[in-house]
Amino acid sequence: MAMMLDESEASDAELIGRAKGGDRGAFGILLERHYDFVYRAAYRWCGRKADAEDIAQEVCVRLGRAIRDYRGGAAFTTWLYAMTMNAARDMMRKTARETVKTEAYGVHSLISGEAAESEDPAEALWAAVRQLPDKQRDAVLLVYGECLSHAAAAEAMAISATTVSWHIHEAKKRLKTLMRSAGEV
Repeated sequence: MAMMLDESEASDAELIGRAKGGDRGAFGILLERHYDFVYRAAYRWCGRKADAEDIAQEVCVRLGRAIRDYRGGAAFTTWLYAMTMNAARDMMRKTARETVKTEAYGVHSLISGEAAESEDPAEALWAAVRQLPDKQRDAVLLVYGECLSHAAAAEAMAISATTVSWHIHEAKKRLKTLMRSAGEV
């Protein structure tokens, strides 16, 4: 029992080191500790609970394969966020391919489930954010959704902080247009 208490109080760096060495218990604690972060980031990215759960599960699987490659140059959560964004993009591409196939064969159209008619202005705003180009969407989600600094967002996106600022500036202009056309502004 005391060992379990010690494991749960271990630092991320300690758990990562042990997980790299094949310690499944340490890996499990690391997953437990960061699962909510991954799910929240995935949900903000896609806006649908079921998709966010699928993305989070995919990140857990990917993390199992990639943990040995983590070098510690960036914060673990920054590295994990980048992994989450990649998994979300992969899911979006897969969904887009499936939609094209479905429409091409005329079987049926997929229902998007977007909250466009939502009464909640915050949900309408996040739905509009999900319509932004990738880099703009990522910058907004990292800075406003995850409350990261421009520097931390830049690290996660592998770009400069100035570029993050520019993407956010452009996103704000585009969001004004999107929200006006949706009748939200």
